[in-house]
Amino acid sequence: MNVQPIQVELRENKTALALTWLDCGTRLLEAATLRRASRAASEIRWQIEGIELAIPPGLDVSAIETIGNYALRLSFLDGHDRGIYPWSYLRELPG
Repeated sequence: MNVQPIQVELRENKTALALTWLDCGTRLLEAATLRRASRAASEIRWQIEGIELAIPPGLDVSAIETIGNYALRLSFLDGHDRGIYPWSYLRELPG
């Protein structure tokens, strides 16, 4: 099964990412949700140490980069740009 969405677009003034999947329609993921869900090493370390990530109000996604055919790299207005989000991981995130 191909888990790659058929469409990826920014919505809500770049504060949400819309992913359209062939088998389950469109899901909207807020930028703040995506930022908290980053699997970058520094973010995982903060989670392990119990450090709460401060999300600025109105956080938006400043850039989207496709990584091969398996993931996205998202850049955020707060400067974070190290997280890679595999398609399968994006499908599992709560909307």
